[in-house]
Amino acid sequence: MRSILLAAALAALSTPAFAGDELMANFFGNTAVATGGLADTHTYYNADHTFTMTAPAFGKEWKGTWKLDGNTLCRTYETAPPGVQNPLCTPVEQHKVGDTWSLTMDGKTRTVTLVKGIQ
Repeated sequence: MRSILLAAALAALSTPAFAGDELMANFFGNTAVATGGLADTHTYYNADHTFTMTAPAFGKEWKGTWKLDGNTLCRTYETAPPGVQNPLCTPVEQHKVGDTWSLTMDGKTRTVTLVKGIQ
């Protein structure tokens, strides 16, 4: 019994995920593609709480860190894209690869799809 408890404790200590990050787990290693607005963006979230967002049509890339506050995802950019507040906080819910949903902020709606792999 003691060895089972010790093994469970070691497994819990060695996991790279932070408490509550299971909400974002399906995003890791995949791409959130947002369309609508000025530019389509591709965002890749990492388990270490970093992210990269690209606007392929413009050849631009932004990096930063992310954190969860309940069901709110806040992204803090190293240098924010023009017209984007920093940090940018939006509602978030768990999704799986293939899901598509709408996100409305400041009266503007974007469509987001979680696609497999880094694209």
